[in-house]
Amino acid sequence: MTRSSFFPVTLFLGALLLGISGCGAQEPGKQTVSTAPAAGQPANPRVLIETSKGNITVEVFPALAPQSVGNFLNYVKTGFYDGLVFHRVIPGFMIQTGGMTADMTEKPKNAPIQNEADNGLKNLRGTLAMARTGEPHSASSQFFINVADNHFLNHRGKSFEGWGYAVFGQVVDGMEVVDAIVAVPRGNRGPHGDVPLEPIVMKRVTLLPEAAKP
Repeated sequence: MTRSSFFPVTLFLGALLLGISGCGAQEPGKQTVSTAPAAGQPANPRVLIETSKGNITVEVFPALAPQSVGNFLNYVKTGFYDGLVFHRVIPGFMIQTGGMTADMTEKPKNAPIQNEADNGLKNLRGTLAMARTGEPHSASSQFFINVADNHFLNHRGKSFEGWGYAVFGQVVDGMEVVDAIVAVPRGNRGPHGDVPLEPIVMKRVTLLPEAAKP
């Protein structure tokens, strides 16, 4: 992986190993803040991610992560994500996408956004969070889906080390597809590690009409 795609190259290795070793086949945790829209507000937007492994539907939380959600939906609406791949997958941890083409070229992206990891949402199994470098406010187009409760990614304070990774959504359908993606054979591609040996493509990413939501 590159320094620009998630963590710095060291990957906070000790914390990562602690996080992976601490997660087994447990029931996922529960958020301690409500993700439901306030009374009288529109339903939370939902996005369909059509991948070469199957479809994933995610719900995003604009009231709790307005910058992250607005940034994500802008990329969705402009078709930025169409054709990009899941370029980094780690069992027991997460799957990452939103920046790389199949040949591992990074697509030009918009300016970074402020880190909203202090919104009370936790990096639990099935949540979407913004990927970034070691600099807390560097997230742009890339995001990841947690496949375990990764508590070590949560906000601990507004220090360089404690900011954490901003959760802004949740998988509501297709978690079996996420689990299939994280289980594929993977290897190295140049400087990038944990790359699926066969590209897993986001063929189309679209905002669902409100009528399509249950």
